[in-house]
Amino acid sequence: MTDTSKPKASLDLTRRQTLQGLAGSLASFAAPAFVSSAALAQDKFPNKPITLIVPWTPAGPSDAVLRAFAESASRILGVSVICENKPGAGGALGAAAMMSARPDGYTLTQLPLGIYRQPHMQKTTYDPIKDITHIACLTGYTFCIAASLDAPFKTLKEMVAYAKANPGKLEYGHTGTGTTPHLAIEDFSQKAGIELNPIAYKGASEIVQSILGGHIRMASSTTEIIPLVKDGKLRLLATLGSKRTKAFPDVATVKENGWDTISESPFGIGGPKGMDPAVVRVLNDTFKKTLDDPKVIETLDKFYQPVIYMNSEDYTKYAIRTFEAEKSTVERLGLAKKA
Repeated sequence: MTDTSKPKASLDLTRRQTLQGLAGSLASFAAPAFVSSAALAQDKFPNKPITLIVPWTPAGPSDAVLRAFAESASRILGVSVICENKPGAGGALGAAAMMSARPDGYTLTQLPLGIYRQPHMQKTTYDPIKDITHIACLTGYTFCIAASLDAPFKTLKEMVAYAKANPGKLEYGHTGTGTTPHLAIEDFSQKAGIELNPIAYKGASEIVQSILGGHIRMASSTTEIIPLVKDGKLRLLATLGSKRTKAFPDVATVKENGWDTISESPFGIGGPKGMDPAVVRVLNDTFKKTLDDPKVIETLDKFYQPVIYMNSEDYTKYAIRTFEAEKSTVERLGLAKKA
C-alpha cells in the first residue's frame, strides 16, 4: 500500500504559512482601528494655541478683562489663548479680521455692541448675524459721563446749561464714531437740546490720557473712569444704565436727571460662521467656567462689570434682537448709511 501522506517538513511549512497569513489578516483588521485612534487624538480640540482678538488698545479695561478671560481659559483648555490687539473702528476690527479665518475655533474675538450697529451706518465686510458664530456672552460695560475737575460745571444739569450757552464748544471724548459711548451721548444731546463737540479716540486709555492732560473737558466712556473718580482726578456727572451703579449709589443716572437715555452693553466671545457645534460647546463651556475663576471675578469687579452670561443659543437670539434695535436707533439719530 502506497503512503500518500505529506512529509512532516512539508506539513510544518504549511502550518507556518497558515499562521503567518492569519497574523497578517488580524493585523490588517487592527491597523485601521489604530490609525483611527491616532487621528482622533490629533483632531481633538483644542490641540494648539487659540488667538483671541482684542479690538481695543492695550492697557485699557477691555484689554485687561479679556486677558483675564484668556488666561483662565488657557488653564481650563490646556493650551494658550493668546490675545492680539486690533484697535480701531469702534471695536469692529475683530469681527472684520475673522472674515478670513477658518471656522475651526482657533480664531476668536470679542463682540462689542457696536458690531450690530455699524452695518446700519456704513459699509462693512461682515454681517454680524450671518458671518459670526456667537459662542457665549460673558459680561457688559457700565457707561458713564465724566468731566475734568476744572470744567465750568459740576453736575449734569449745569453741563447742559453750559452747552446751551456755548453750542458746539464743549468737547467730549469717545471710543469711536458709532460706538455706544458716542451714540449714547448723541441721543442724550438730542433729547437735551444741546450741541457738543465729539472727538473720537482708538480706545479708553487714550481718552483717559487726553482728559487728564487737559485736552478735553468731558468723556463718555466705560468703567476705566471710575477709579479716576474714586481717586479724585475726575468728576462723575452721571451714569447711563437703567439703574445706579453700585460704585456710586449717590450719583443719579441720566434718566433720573430728566432725559430718557439708557445705554447698557453686554458683550461676549464669537468666532467665524460655520463652526462645528461640538467645538462651540467646548468653548462655551470653557468660558462659562471662567466666570467661576476668582481672578476673573476680581478683574470684573475692578472695572465694575457685572456677570451677564448667555449660552450660544441665547446669545444668538440676543444678537438678532439687538441688530434690529440698533437699526431703529441709527435711523432715529439720522446716522443711517446712504443707499
